[in-house]
Amino acid sequence: MNFSTPLPDEVSTPDHQVAVIGAGPGGLAAGVKLKQAGVRDFVLIERADEVGGSWQENTYPGLGVDIPAIAYQYSFARNADWSRVFPYGAEVKRYHMDVARKFGLYPHLRFNTNVLREEWDDTNDYWKLHTADGTIITARFLISAVGAFVRPKEDPGIAGWKSFKGKIQRPSNWDHDYDHTGKKVGIIGTGASAVQIIPSIAPEVAELGVFQRTPVWSLPKPDFAMPPTGKRILGVPGLQAVVHGGVLVVADLVLRAAVAAPMRVVRPTVTAFDRWTIAAYRRYLNRIIDDPATQEQLAPNFGVVAKRPTMSNGYLKAFNRDNVTLTTEPIEKITARGIKTRDGVEHKFDMIVLATGYEVFSDPETYRPGTILGRNGFDLGKFYTENGMQAYQSVSVPGLPNRWTLVGPYSWTGSGWHAFVEMTADHAVRAIKEGLRRNAVVVEVRQDAHDAYHARTLQRAAAVRFYFNELNAHVPTYYRNSQGDSTYLRPSGFFEARRGNRKFPLDDYRYEKQQVSADRELVSGA
Repeated sequence: MNFSTPLPDEVSTPDHQVAVIGAGPGGLAAGVKLKQAGVRDFVLIERADEVGGSWQENTYPGLGVDIPAIAYQYSFARNADWSRVFPYGAEVKRYHMDVARKFGLYPHLRFNTNVLREEWDDTNDYWKLHTADGTIITARFLISAVGAFVRPKEDPGIAGWKSFKGKIQRPSNWDHDYDHTGKKVGIIGTGASAVQIIPSIAPEVAELGVFQRTPVWSLPKPDFAMPPTGKRILGVPGLQAVVHGGVLVVADLVLRAAVAAPMRVVRPTVTAFDRWTIAAYRRYLNRIIDDPATQEQLAPNFGVVAKRPTMSNGYLKAFNRDNVTLTTEPIEKITARGIKTRDGVEHKFDMIVLATGYEVFSDPETYRPGTILGRNGFDLGKFYTENGMQAYQSVSVPGLPNRWTLVGPYSWTGSGWHAFVEMTADHAVRAIKEGLRRNAVVVEVRQDAHDAYHARTLQRAAAVRFYFNELNAHVPTYYRNSQGDSTYLRPSGFFEARRGNRKFPLDDYRYEKQQVSADRELVSGA
């Protein structure tokens, strides 16, 4: 198959064979996988000044993981020396730094570089990455590892938020030079960050006003300092892999059962499950919370996994403190002196914490039109807005040659984050390696393969759609996006997803050679 447009006599060579955007858990996984595949010419582009992703950007009080450390680490870099079952943020950041050092990734890192636009060069068959400082980085292949929570929401969606004369704090940019001790503090939001911040600062402040739109499930956290004996046990070769594998098997069985079960079974089963767990949680709140009115305010009327559940031993107990108040009256605006609710009350504060969330990978608005431009002007932002979120094996989209994303539509499988991004990094590196083997300069998923995969995904997501779009349609959640689609979760088990990413048919992609002064040649996969 020939293309009619001849290439110029002189073809430009890109700066790098592979560029990876992001040096969080996904970017580091991609870097290690590239090195293991024998690819040495790659650059890891990071907007911050150190690796770690969220663990670099977030340093707020109480920051820590909400799953056990044994499930929050790479399979190729298991750590037996965790200080706690659920480590704090600084230790998790050090772990990622240690991985980067151990696998020699620092020479490949380019810090303080923020990519604003990704543009495919149709003439030279490579990506041009436009950065905030005006420079352009070029690479033949591109891996986007920006993560699930792409950027903090600058605008909390509350009128007057710029008018406050006191201190504004954000979980993603906490100013530790500001001393909140003895101050009147308000916090807007009760998500995962707020659940950790609230019990951490409640004993230190004079007053803490918590403003809640939707209650959150907060379950007991079986956390404790890891004793020396526990560390020695975890150090037994292969033990952590076996334990983690067992957890993944359980998660896999649950997800596969939910996907495979007929809807006549799914509907009554999950409805009854939600009803039972909601009632059980109310009984739990009755034991923990002293004030009956506060119990009622903190009680969710939705299923335990309809929003991201949290784990904390201090969050609920914080509302028993005399200096902590819970407000569920909607906020009208932020004023110069504090927060005014719709009942006309102005709550005055010295500091306000905006724990109002992130722009998430599963929302089409996260992909700004004009920022990711592919073949023949293909615009990913416009495509997702007009056609909904979709991607082959969650990582690649026709029209975006030589590009893979590690956290894409219908991707999360219920596993720990590292196990998840390892499998998507395996997919990207396998496709790149095959392209190099075939001397191809273009590797692009075939439209028919992509469409068939997406059709199967939609068909298998019926139970997921029922749970989020019908049974729990009344609750705001990033598991259901602005288009009403539940594109956060992959409707399959973990092991099926891993096989799909590691063993996908190589001819689901097409491979093109580039020839000087000749037409382009399709290597295979026509």
